[in-house]
Parts: sequence; structure tokens; C-alpha cells
Amino acid sequence: FFFQASNPGQFENDSDVLWQRGHVPETIVYHGRVGINTDAPDEALVVCGNAKVMGRVMHPSDSRAKQNIREVDTNEQLRRIIQMRLVEYDYKPEFASIMGIKNT
Repeated sequence: FFFQASNPGQFENDSDVLWQRGHVPETIVYHGRVGINTDAPDEALVVCGNAKVMGRVMHPSDSRAKQNIREVDTNEQLRRIIQMRLVEYDYKPEFASIMGIKNT
């Protein structure tokens, strides 16, 4: 994997090396937030637009990351669900507009 800026001089300080070769082969590490189609990411990775994944996406909830999976007492779980606060909402128009959401 290779990464190259189109104009390395455009960065404020070339001594601030944020992109680094990873410990695992063919990986790159960035210590900070990454924004795609945004210059103000507020999370580790923010993608404003569609994303296409050509492989697997593993999430901490994925069964491949778990062990000791067992069934639970459904009556106890229903009691917990009844105590949950459920809400309905509409997106704020300015957010919906930026995110391309038509039905708010």
C-alpha cells in the first residue's frame, strides 16, 4: 500500500509525521481524525457520502469476535425492555440537507 500527497508542501509542517507505515504489512496508520468529503471530522473516520465496501466489515457485535454465547431469560429481558425510553424524532433540516436526507 502506498500513500503520497499530491503536493507535500501544502501541509503546515512536514515534520509533523501523522501518516506512518503500519506494523502489519501493507498498512498505513494515521494518528488523528480522517474526513472524506469533509474538512471537520468529529470522529476517527467521517465519510460524507456513500461508501463502497468490497470486503467484510467486522463490528464488535460480530459473532466471530465473541465466545461463551448463551441464551438468556426472555422474561427478564422483556422486563428490561419495558423500562427503556423509546423516542421518535425528525432530523433538523440543516443536518438533513448536509447529509442528503430527503425524508426527515
